Amino acid sequence: MPKTDFNDNWLFEGRDQVRLPHNAVELPFSYFDEKVYQRTFTYEKTFDADPGWAGREVSLHFDGAMANAQVSLNGALLTRHKDGYTPFDARLTGLVKTRGNVVKVVIDGSENPEIPPFGGAIDYLTYAGIYREVWIKTAPALSLGLTKIETPDVLAARKTVTIATTLSNPQNLALSGSFRATLRDADGQEIASATAAVTGPSLTLTLTNLPNIILWDTTTPALYTLDLTLDTPQGTDTTTTRFGFRSVAFTTQGFALNGKPLKLRGLNRHQSFPYAGYALGRAAQERDAEILKHELRVNMVRTSHYPQSTHFLNRCDELGLLVFEEFPGWQHIGGATWKQEAVENVRRMVRRDWNHPSIFIWGVRINESQDDHAFYTQTNAAAHALDTTRPTGGVRYITDSELLEDVYTMNDFILGNEEQGGNRPRTPLRPQQEVTGLTHSVPYMITEYGGHMFPTKSYDQEQRQAEHVLRHLEVMNAMYGDPQIAGCVGWCAFDYNTHKDFGSGDRICHHGVMDMFREPKFAAYAYASQSDPSDGVVLKPVTFWARGERNIGGVLPLIILTNCDEVELRYGTHKPKRVKPDRDRFPHLPYAPVIVDRRHFTDNELGLWGMSWEHGEVAGLIKGKPVATARFAADPVATTLQLAPDAAVLGRHEALRVIVRALDQVGNKLPFYFDPVAIKVEGAGHLIGPSLLPLRAGSTGFWVQAQTIGSIKVTVSSDRLGEQTLQLQAE
Repeated sequence: MPKTDFNDNWLFEGRDQVRLPHNAVELPFSYFDEKVYQRTFTYEKTFDADPGWAGREVSLHFDGAMANAQVSLNGALLTRHKDGYTPFDARLTGLVKTRGNVVKVVIDGSENPEIPPFGGAIDYLTYAGIYREVWIKTAPALSLGLTKIETPDVLAARKTVTIATTLSNPQNLALSGSFRATLRDADGQEIASATAAVTGPSLTLTLTNLPNIILWDTTTPALYTLDLTLDTPQGTDTTTTRFGFRSVAFTTQGFALNGKPLKLRGLNRHQSFPYAGYALGRAAQERDAEILKHELRVNMVRTSHYPQSTHFLNRCDELGLLVFEEFPGWQHIGGATWKQEAVENVRRMVRRDWNHPSIFIWGVRINESQDDHAFYTQTNAAAHALDTTRPTGGVRYITDSELLEDVYTMNDFILGNEEQGGNRPRTPLRPQQEVTGLTHSVPYMITEYGGHMFPTKSYDQEQRQAEHVLRHLEVMNAMYGDPQIAGCVGWCAFDYNTHKDFGSGDRICHHGVMDMFREPKFAAYAYASQSDPSDGVVLKPVTFWARGERNIGGVLPLIILTNCDEVELRYGTHKPKRVKPDRDRFPHLPYAPVIVDRRHFTDNELGLWGMSWEHGEVAGLIKGKPVATARFAADPVATTLQLAPDAAVLGRHEALRVIVRALDQVGNKLPFYFDPVAIKVEGAGHLIGPSLLPLRAGSTGFWVQAQTIGSIKVTVSSDRLGEQTLQLQAE
């Protein structure tokens, strides 16, 4: 089914020519009024009919618009779509003039209480706009509709694929013709095929006895494609769908992927970005998946709290990053109309994404909501009716909640309770049965922890950041030590903009292990360090190496996040100290941190430690050999302005992230360097956001949006550190 880009030359609010995806209001980084986008906005586009559309079905396909969209053509209403997170079509067949057609889209950014997730307070922003792509789709009058691919018995020696396809037949034509399915490997080589006659509105085929199939998993995410061809008197229609062979299972003893136990270690993600809101396209969405997989080195992500971009999900498929996907909502459950829309949201989510091998569980309970037996019976039934291959989960934070889902998924914020008047000692996680109130064990996973219990800014004092690190480590250690817990998903990967009711008063929730530009805080390395050294050595001392940054002073205890066997600490000319990971405190982590403290020094050495401040060096060793080194200057000074783009080449119309860092003489980021930098973009792209940015914790970031094919020159200048330039290429 041909699909054509329809994103150029939209007239926004009757005045601005824009390209989609588009954010209706560009918000500042912080301290704004989020009500500025909570109103209606209009988009219009004038177009002529393509002669090739004659005799074919023609529709507009919207990947997503926030929210309550109404689409009209030449003044006649075509369709309405309330849900801001799933796709929808507007049929144009028979309504298009030869010239001068005007399609108009009205979207409502207000928090309409009849539409999930609205009706109560929500701890994130729902940026108004047509923030995902729009396409023209053309097909024969009888064409392929939704296709669901399943892979039963993947552990059998010979594999099977089942295919179920519905036909799109808006003109109610007589059915005849043939249907063919061809399975291909990653190189495009045909593995198997089958053909069936068209005898009804639903078509099914099964490919059996498939040899040499590689299973999709987190280390070898093998993908296959299924080519479908429909031949009818109305013409030929084709589609290609990518999928993987894999099985998932939760039991009272954890999670298994393809029959093998796997501890799930993940983070939650919001799909928002500074200034651009939701409206960054494929490259930025894919980059987030890459950051989660390769930099944070988690094996799963939760799409809190709504279905996210298919670009993101596609990249998770390619990378082997498991996805917990949930439908829109945050604590509030509305009335009958609201609930009906929410159940439809579940169906739309499952239908859109059921062929992604990365998705291993559906979230069918409004995040952190109260029990509602009738409503959640419906949401579970909706998911199970459409997909029997994946379990359901229901994210809650209230103990003793009714379990209607397959997996009891819990936001456990007990760590930190002792600071808020709790009557129990510091506890990373509660025992399962204390949470569930059940007398027996059930499949169980932790879906949030940390976050608002200990918000941490990238420029916070070193001791607070060290405590931030310990809290994430303690929960992961508890998870790894309890075989009944399938996994844990920290709150959260990236800081995000929010409503006035949440965050630090600046309209930011500083809950991430990375900031909004995806720059790591120390806690990011708590996750990265749990990966095997074959994926890359991690060595991150949790320190700014300053004598007076901590209360009283010094750097002890010094946490070193690493997957090395041991570390060696050198300080000035003093004798080196070799210290092994702290297995006593963190016995269950794959890679415990090294903690250097008073145990490792004599009283005389501690005296010398504080007499003068000297350079420091930490080396990571594996099998006795140094494999990584971190160096610290006793007298750091601002020395280098570093530009770090995600790539040198970007696709036409895509956005590319550039990080700016102020470094000292040994290459470390200066944590309390806040000077501004001026940014200039020339050529085939433009800057997203302001042209003058302050550094926060020694860094900042921005996105360059390609406008056309050609070269892009980026210039970043600092009064103190001079000027740096980048040459990028849009292709």
